[in-house]
Amino acid sequence: MVVVMVPEATQEEIDGVVGLVRAAGGEAFVSRGVSRTIVGLVGDVNDFEALNLGSRSGVLQVMRVSAPYKLVSREHHATRSVIRVGGVPIGPDTLSVIAGPCAVETPEQTLAAVLMAKQAGASLLRGGAFKPRTSPYSYQGLGERGLKILADVREETGLPVVTEVIDPGSVDMVASYADMLQVGARNMQNFALLQAVGRAGKPVLLKRGFSATIEEWLSAAEYIAQRGNLDIVLCERGIRTFETATRNTLDISAVPVVQRLSHLPVIVDPSHSGGRRDLVVPLTRAAIAAGADGVIIDIHPEPKTARCDGDQALIESDLREVADAVTILSPLMGRSLAMPVRAGARASRKAPVRAR
Repeated sequence: MVVVMVPEATQEEIDGVVGLVRAAGGEAFVSRGVSRTIVGLVGDVNDFEALNLGSRSGVLQVMRVSAPYKLVSREHHATRSVIRVGGVPIGPDTLSVIAGPCAVETPEQTLAAVLMAKQAGASLLRGGAFKPRTSPYSYQGLGERGLKILADVREETGLPVVTEVIDPGSVDMVASYADMLQVGARNMQNFALLQAVGRAGKPVLLKRGFSATIEEWLSAAEYIAQRGNLDIVLCERGIRTFETATRNTLDISAVPVVQRLSHLPVIVDPSHSGGRRDLVVPLTRAAIAAGADGVIIDIHPEPKTARCDGDQALIESDLREVADAVTILSPLMGRSLAMPVRAGARASRKAPVRAR
């Protein structure tokens, strides 16, 4: 942390800052320039923040130099991490495709969507049993019945389950069915939930809030890491801007920025960011080209009847383009496509789409 003094700061004011810092157990180093004086602080930043130095007489500005997120930072973990979900790697050498229905509706719909997902190269199954919605009248999901459907489909297809948890009280129950717990954009700063999933012992997919800065996003991940769980994957899913042509605005620059700041894998959600079926494949290509460690995609066998986000769900005719994107572009980025660890009985009934 650095304290910048006003140009006319007196020696007494400078000494006052130094004295407070040392009383808090830190060290203070005074650097005098031509026009102003800077005090560099070494020690526990949280202790320094409690001093409220910005309100001290003679202080112009207090700036934080070290990252507020320690455990997820590249400063403390120089090499990028690989997170394994049911044996499937997500990290710098692979491209992982997570796909399936945005919402679980029926066993038949879920299984059909997942078999389609495997054609697109998916190695992980996504599906929502709990759906936090903006409107209280929208479909809220099947709850535990939906989790049981996901577990049955996992047994059938061999794909590990990624599903959302929406409150601390249901974490243990969801974790008993899921291979990876998803914290959605609306819950990114639900700190009680972050702490609960951090204690659950399962990998966590943390989506960026639609109004969150990158620092706030990484600080949310730090809440999970502080509870002993560093198996975290970050998901850029688009942010809210003034633009109305798309559902959200995909912040593609967040991928390389976060990979420079944090050792955690970063994936992209092209479905929720664009909000339209015709944008999913182009945004998938952009994500791979930007260096994303994976993508998470909505698929539905009958989008017109979907209870949730049908406009962005891919259908059978879209799968070849997705397969081409992931199989052709991945090697160009020095990655291999992550494959399922276990093949399900039903999975062999339909051959995967081959890249042209």
